[in-house]
Amino acid sequence: MKAALIGLGMVSKTYADAIANSKTVTLGPVLARSVKSRDAFVSAHPDLGAYGVTSVDEIAADASVDFAILTTPPNARAEIVETLSRVGKPILMEKPVERNHAAAADIVKTCEDRDVPLGIVLQHRARPQLVELAARRDALGAMISVEANIPWWRPQSYYDEPGRGTYERDGGGVLISQAIHPIDLMLTLTGPVTQVTAMCATTGFHKMEAEDFVVAGLRFANGAVGQVFASTASFPGRGETITLHCQNGTARLDRGKLIVDWQDGRVEELGKAVASGAGADPMAFTSDWHRFIIEDFAEAIAEDRPPLVPGRSALAVHALIEGIERAGETGQRIDLE
Repeated sequence: MKAALIGLGMVSKTYADAIANSKTVTLGPVLARSVKSRDAFVSAHPDLGAYGVTSVDEIAADASVDFAILTTPPNARAEIVETLSRVGKPILMEKPVERNHAAAADIVKTCEDRDVPLGIVLQHRARPQLVELAARRDALGAMISVEANIPWWRPQSYYDEPGRGTYERDGGGVLISQAIHPIDLMLTLTGPVTQVTAMCATTGFHKMEAEDFVVAGLRFANGAVGQVFASTASFPGRGETITLHCQNGTARLDRGKLIVDWQDGRVEELGKAVASGAGADPMAFTSDWHRFIIEDFAEAIAEDRPPLVPGRSALAVHALIEGIERAGETGQRIDLE
């Protein structure tokens, strides 16, 4: 299948690498706010067969384009989705869906009302070790407590880009721009959260509008308790971990590695840790998970089935992030639906 790429920021190289290594998806038209960046992308990736266009309307009208990949900042999404969905063009969208839960829900509803496939690139769900964890989930027994730790680092230069770390463009700071990936992965393993307490702050490491440090306490629908620590002020940055403490053992996802410590003394280690963009270089991570998401979305269109991460399934992490922010602002315990 042929994809279009709309938005050519720093993540565009990851998509270029992912498509270059794909056996089922090719790249066609690319669109950016700047003609200079568009032409630079095409020149930098001559083997992809990409070519520049000047408007979303051209992509919407191009019958050779099977779906569009949308990687613009979240505040630029709604109008593009409106144009593409009106002609039935499937959309694969970089996280987050939008800047807040209500706006994200509107985009999801627009696509659902028009029966347009919408997928979200929450690529941590493509980790191969999730299959191994799922195979052991029943044996681990009841979940008692959960830890999600995202001790990342970004230098001030990262936030010096206009709009980055603002509510107007990004919708917030570390929660919606970085921690959204592991928090979404946590929710796929734990089920929904019903109550939240939190502290959100901006540390002395950064001059930015939104938060770069979050500590949240969680209560899950199944009765378990948990905590989230998320920061881009943890120099030099360490890989994120998600830990499930269960009745019969503890399972820890450490980037791409799964470690299971059983109560009977057995220890299992599967996979290996991989770079995840935890340090000063936000693009220092594998493109393999993106490739899996892209190929799955293409297959989902062909097979008329939901993709690995349908638009509606991404709303849960938006709701939790909004709940954490509200708890941090008010100092109160927040009940979530």
